[in-house]
Amino acid sequence: MKRIETERLILDKWSKKDAKDLFEYARTPNVGPAAGWKPHESVAESKTRIKKLFIPNRTWKITMKGEDKAIGSIGFEPDPRRPEIRAKELGYSLSEDYWGLGIMTEAAREVVRYAFEEEELQVLSIETAPDNKRSLRVIEKLGFKFEGRLRDAYRTFDGKIRDTMVFSITKDDWMDMSK
Repeated sequence: MKRIETERLILDKWSKKDAKDLFEYARTPNVGPAAGWKPHESVAESKTRIKKLFIPNRTWKITMKGEDKAIGSIGFEPDPRRPEIRAKELGYSLSEDYWGLGIMTEAAREVVRYAFEEEELQVLSIETAPDNKRSLRVIEKLGFKFEGRLRDAYRTFDGKIRDTMVFSITKDDWMDMSK
């Protein structure tokens, strides 16, 4: 997985030593539940997330340049609705200490570029809860197009069933926006 730099950020590989940083932001009640996952309860749980989810699915840790602290994650997973084409699903999380600063938009913009230019994907999708306004704003800024709302499509960590909003951007869409 390639290290990526933006104006303010470094996106790099996660390692088990980053578990304390992940736990620091993933334990809060405002980060995970917005995406449907429970707040982390221990550094060991964060280490397991890194080992079993972030590393195998090519998820970058997000750090501010000049700092040595993970403040978020962004990466790809297989797109379950498009198994026959070069497609991935984008996912991300960010410490609430950094909300409202344009950090996720900056990171995601570069990851979208990477997806189309270097991974040669045809389409990139993303899902979010209808009430996750921050994520919806990032999705809008990146130029993803609304595909639809899947009703009762996702069971959250606490057993609730919720709708999910599905968006995508094709390589052609991205190229048109990049001109």
